[in-house]
Amino acid sequence: MKKLISASILSANFAKLGDDCKKVLAAGADRLHLDIMDNHYVPNLTFGPMICEALKNNGIKAHLDVHLMTTPVDKLIKEFAKAGATIITFHPEASHHIDRSLQLIKDAGCKAGLALNPATPLSYLEYVVDKLDEVLIMSVNPGFGGQKFIDSSLKKIQLARKMLPKQVRLAVDGGINVNNIQGVSEAGADTFVIGSGIFKEANYKKTITAIRKKI
Repeated sequence: MKKLISASILSANFAKLGDDCKKVLAAGADRLHLDIMDNHYVPNLTFGPMICEALKNNGIKAHLDVHLMTTPVDKLIKEFAKAGATIITFHPEASHHIDRSLQLIKDAGCKAGLALNPATPLSYLEYVVDKLDEVLIMSVNPGFGGQKFIDSSLKKIQLARKMLPKQVRLAVDGGINVNNIQGVSEAGADTFVIGSGIFKEANYKKTITAIRKKI
């Protein structure tokens, strides 16, 4: 399975968001990661479906990886699917009916994912794995960019990879940079969500090239 870099636009230049997104994709990122926060499920507030739609309308052809850190999720699933999302991931704690929410994503024509916080057990995956295209392991507590990678996440990544079918992608989000990504890759991850580790660097292409050499 090809290893993918998903650039988290939470760390992008919001004054020039469209241009910055095109720049990071041209530099070698495979897709864009949109962190949707509601100041309820997590203590931060970011943006809604209109940003997703604006990126599509601005000529962004790369996959848009929408990470819902919100509660509830079902209404937003429909709105982001309509706005152009390719992948929609949510947290199991944020849905009253996880299977139903995953099916809503599928019915909307998007790929479906579950995001697991550092203290959320892998057992949530057991009875819905047939509906999953991707699992997102959070290697920081959700809500803010620029946090330090939680080392115990490596064991969780290893265990998740063993229990998931080969066709289900295993993504990791939080504190990933050129210095630690090799260990995350060796643990079994194939998709890497990176925000400040790319956007806070002066040369996106140089940084992404260095990251690819590590994975």
